[in-house]
Amino acid sequence: MTVPFATSARSTVGLEWELMLADGGTGDLVPRAPEVLEALEETTALERFTVTGELLTNTVEVTSGVGGTVAAAVDDIADAIKAVRTATNPLGIELLCAGSHPFAQWYDQQVTDKTRYNTLIERTQWWGRNMMIWGIHVHVGVEDVNKVFPIIHALSVYLPHLQALSASSPFWAGDRTGYASNRALVFQQLPTAGLPWPLADWAEFEHYLDGMVRTGVMADATEVRWDIRPAPRWGTIEVRACDGMSTLPELAAVAALVQVLVEHFSRELDEGRELPVIPPWFVRENKWRAARYGLDARVIVDAAGAQAPVREHLRETMERLADIAVELKCAREFAGLETTLTQGASYARQLMVADAADGDLREVVQHLIREFRAGPTLREHLAELAG
Repeated sequence: MTVPFATSARSTVGLEWELMLADGGTGDLVPRAPEVLEALEETTALERFTVTGELLTNTVEVTSGVGGTVAAAVDDIADAIKAVRTATNPLGIELLCAGSHPFAQWYDQQVTDKTRYNTLIERTQWWGRNMMIWGIHVHVGVEDVNKVFPIIHALSVYLPHLQALSASSPFWAGDRTGYASNRALVFQQLPTAGLPWPLADWAEFEHYLDGMVRTGVMADATEVRWDIRPAPRWGTIEVRACDGMSTLPELAAVAALVQVLVEHFSRELDEGRELPVIPPWFVRENKWRAARYGLDARVIVDAAGAQAPVREHLRETMERLADIAVELKCAREFAGLETTLTQGASYARQLMVADAADGDLREVVQHLIREFRAGPTLREHLAELAG
């Protein structure tokens, strides 16, 4: 099977953000994406951004155009959210995002009536119906197909860092899971999801796809749901490992980290240097550690098995690559990573609210709604709960 890799400008950025639709009063998810999308169809037809449906009717996805900078892609996302609110505000629907909804049950949700989704549910059954998960996808342009798999494998060293920064699913169907990112472990149950296979080059990827299509596992490359995957149609590497970010600044910071890492690895290849990789068993262990402990994880950082706290290793990486962030004009967004490292990722903030509210997960949803609107700070919300 021959799979062409589209021409793409180096280190350009595209963003996708899956958003929940919830009742503003109760925090319950509402299956109203079809009417929201219908209301926006005409007014957004010529915009750079898109607003589309997803697997469940309680979700809309906003997607940027191709951004020369992270800021340009983020501006598209902000414009998309403003457009969505023109439809949701009159309906009393609020927007929020996390890797999971704190208390929603899968059996209360409706699947979008599309052949692609119906086929997925028919095949995967209980696990498919349990895909109450929300995430972000970060695309970065790669100008040479021969760079794609070396960069994917090098990025795998940083999967736990990205997963820990974005971790936002500590609750599942009303239970406190003990995991920072329960979504990470749920999503990998789909047959083509999880960590990327250690393929050597594009020819091996084509061979992989040929076998998967011939045996009926998937229809085409769009059904490869790896945590990091090639996106042949766009000429990008797509990072899909992250939980849904709860705020736009956090989305921007993670996007900047991905862009900077890809550009750094691309420059290393240009200089003829080998990229850092770790064995797949270390990659798997790191994924579990980040899902379990979030930013408190201790991760394996090289092939020899050296370990470091993920916060410490991330700060070292940020210092080493800061000049690239300046060159890519994403230094401000890149510096925003420090806010998450200092104040905690979404999972930690949600747990603080739950503890302050005696375990009331409806308060956690209201906190997520407020954060998404960039309203009261966490400290102010905790003060309200304290009386």
